[in-house]
Formats: sequence, structure tokens, C-alpha cells
Amino acid sequence: MEHAGLIESFSEFKEFKNIDRTTMTNILEEVFRSMIIRKYGADDNYSIIVNTDKGDLEIWREREVVDDEFAEDSFDFDDNRHISLSDVNKIEKGFEVGEPFSDEIKLESFGRRAVLSIRQNLSAKIGELEKEGIFAKYKERIGEVVTGEVHQVWKREILILDDDGNELILPKNEQIGADFFKKGDMLRAVIARVELKNTTPLIILSRTSPLFLEKLFEQEVPEIFDGIITIKKIVREPGERAKIAVESYDDRIDPVGACVGVKGSRIHGIVRELRNENIDVINYTSNLQLFISRALSPAKVLDVKIDEVRKRAEVYLKPDQVSLAIGKGGHNIKLAGRLTGYELDVYRDTDTEVEDVNLEDFSDEIEAWIIDELKRVGCDTAQSVLQLSVEDLEKRTDLEVETIKEVMAILKAEFE
Repeated sequence: MEHAGLIESFSEFKEFKNIDRTTMTNILEEVFRSMIIRKYGADDNYSIIVNTDKGDLEIWREREVVDDEFAEDSFDFDDNRHISLSDVNKIEKGFEVGEPFSDEIKLESFGRRAVLSIRQNLSAKIGELEKEGIFAKYKERIGEVVTGEVHQVWKREILILDDDGNELILPKNEQIGADFFKKGDMLRAVIARVELKNTTPLIILSRTSPLFLEKLFEQEVPEIFDGIITIKKIVREPGERAKIAVESYDDRIDPVGACVGVKGSRIHGIVRELRNENIDVINYTSNLQLFISRALSPAKVLDVKIDEVRKRAEVYLKPDQVSLAIGKGGHNIKLAGRLTGYELDVYRDTDTEVEDVNLEDFSDEIEAWIIDELKRVGCDTAQSVLQLSVEDLEKRTDLEVETIKEVMAILKAEFE
């Protein structure tokens, strides 16, 4: 029956979680009022009751009860707005002339063609609303990590279904090289972008984006989620290596230690998720020489000379540290350059045997509060202090010039 088919189409809206009920109700009323106007010329005396729980509706028409003489002889009689008293009495007793009378209009009365047309119109509008709802929902969720089930694996992309059955796409170029998924697997990725293709929302996921790594750290490290530790920058060679610069706003919290966790408990889960991608967590500092040295971890840097105009830096290392600085496939030095924003040139230093010393080792000669002040600006080793001029240290710290000179003299004496 066409009536049953129409009700079935109408009932579909109960299953759509991405459509606001008020919006859907308004659309339904608009569709059915257009059908009423086409048949009766006006809809101002019709009420449409939408039952959102059962997924059906009722159409009621209100007419004025008139005497039989008016109904038979008057040119003003309108069957759509008036009903004779004798006709009312056939339906229900007790009405008087001038009173309003409401009766339900069945969908079948509109005719098979009208019902079929309205069914198609309704289904089309429901589909449009669903697509608009999905697009708006995921547009607001860009940057979130989602979990879905792999539904289809194709050569160029993977089709994933979320908890609501919405289709998500993970393109090949957004997958880590070692990724391997089959139908039924659960997959995590970040929502990279949302596009419209021929009015159909296209939700693109990524597992290679630095944002994915950032969100994984937010999930694993409460201090990052709470804003105590800030991620300054992330660079990645997906599946190979990543470097993440972090900074703590609380001097009592070691940002690197918090991100790694006890015995690597926090970072191990992230590494597994990223197919054993090596992750270097680096303590951010505004001291550029020191930051470049840290960025080249695990290599130990002897000296850094910076050309700020050309955005290049010369990095000097012992011969046995050069391969560590460059890294497998050159990934380490490339990522360090991207993290610091400088082009890095590595040089073997075969003449010097200069070793660096932690400032804590000078605690018997330098007061603890002075060491803390130097560490606050990123100088935690003797070489990191000596790389700066007295004027630079005076600007960056609250130390007096005489104090700075005394400290530098103590540190120089150690290397002499």
C-alpha cells in the first residue's frame, strides 16, 4: 500500500541521530502542507500532528458547522471550510450551527499519485538532512581522534564505520607505512578534514598527521590535557621517527619525564599505536643553541654556531656522534632542522676534546639559587652558559653583571 510506504519513509527519521528533531518535524510539516495546498488550495484550517515517538502523523481539518439550507443554496458554501449540520450528525451528535468541527484526513484521500510524490519528496529531504547533519557534526570534530571498524580495504583507501554507522575514509597517503588492516579490525586516527563531494560528506582521517601524535599524547599524559605541560611543536617522519618539544609551566614538573612515564609506561602505548615509531621528547628552551643541541638527540653536540640571517647553524660533534646526529636515512637531522626552523650543517670536530658538565656539579662553588635561575632560561650545563655573552645572560636572567662574570669565570676554569 502507498500509505504504508509513506509511513515507512516517515518513520525513518527516528533512526537518524545526526538530524535535530525540531528541524525534522518542521521539514515534515512543510512537505505535507505543500500536499494539502495542492489539493485544497489553502492549509490555514489544517493541523498536522507529528508523533516523534511512533514515527507517524495525523492531519486534522477544522470546518464550521452550517445549517443545511446554507449548505445547499449558498454560493459561499465551501466544502473545505464548511460542513452541514446533518452531515455532522451522521458522524457525531451534539454539535450546533456555528461551532467548529474537526475531522481527520486520511493520507489515502489525497490519491495514489500524490502519496507517491510526497513519499519520494520526503525520502529525498530526509537524505539531504542526514548528509547536512553528518557534515556539520564532523566539521566541528576536526582534530579529534576517532575509533572505527574497518569495513572495506581498497588499494587506495580504507572505508571505516564509526559507532553510528557513518562512513569515514583513510586514504593510503594518510596511513603509516607499516599499517596493515583487514576487515573487522578496530582503527584509530585523527579527523584531518571534512569535504563535500557531490553533496555527500567526505570525512578524511589521518594517521600520519603530527596532530594525531599530539592527540595521543593528550590522551596518555594528564598534564598535557590539563594544560600544565604544553606541546610547542611536533615533527614526524611517519612510522620512522618523531620529535616533540614540550614545556612545563610548573617548575616542579619535568615535562620530558611526565611524557615518557615511569619506565616508559606512557609513551610505550603511543609507540605501539604508531608502528614502533621512535619518539624523541625534547625539553623546549628559548636558548637556540641549546635547543638545537637537544633536537639532535641522541647525539651529543660539542658546539653550535648560528647564522640567524641565513637561518643556518653549524653543529660540531665528535666523529663517533656524527652518525647518531644524522640518523637512519637522515631522519634525525631532517626532523631536528624542521623542529628548530634552522638548516643544520654537521661538522666533525677532531681537534677538541671538550666535554660538557651539568651545573649541579658546581653546587659547591655556585649558590643553588643562581643555578636555578640559569636553568630557568634553559642553561642547564656549563657549555650552554658559556655559549652566551654576559649581556645576553643579563637580559634573560635576574642576575647582576658581577654575579654572571663570577659564574662564567668558575665555569671557564673547569675547562681550562
